[in-house]
Amino acid sequence: MSGSGDKSGRSGDRQARQARAAAARLYAVQALFQMEAAGVSADRVQREFLNWRIGREDEDDDIVSDEADQALFTRIVDDAVTWQSKIDQMTDRALVAKWPINRIDPVLRSVFRAAGAELMTPKTPPKVVITEYVRLAQTFFAEGRESKFVNAVLDHMAREARPEAF
Repeated sequence: MSGSGDKSGRSGDRQARQARAAAARLYAVQALFQMEAAGVSADRVQREFLNWRIGREDEDDDIVSDEADQALFTRIVDDAVTWQSKIDQMTDRALVAKWPINRIDPVLRSVFRAAGAELMTPKTPPKVVITEYVRLAQTFFAEGRESKFVNAVLDHMAREARPEAF
């Protein structure tokens, strides 16, 4: 079908890539949360996710997890660990003085660390990073105002980490 001008295949490929990237971000936030809550290493939690969670189908058919961009998942978790101190400092500067990062919800901390990891490298535009993690916050906190909070904090972090993009 080359030369036919059919864009639906490319559109479907793009949507599939975006879905795999969104799943990778979700799994990365969950992995970072688990690392903090259970005190496990990045290597251990990555192995668990790659072997037992990402793209897994269970015999019961009721446990199916999304396919994910495994390279993106691994990069986010690795970069969050590598840059955690700097990411946490950026987050602290974006938060109100009375709410340092160690006092906020651990899920939000994981969201900020995963997003911060992506902001540390120029691979993804900051506005895309903000949009994707605000969506994740809406998933985790459907009833609350946390997504607006995440948007404000990530905007501040992005302007600090990548001012040239604004």
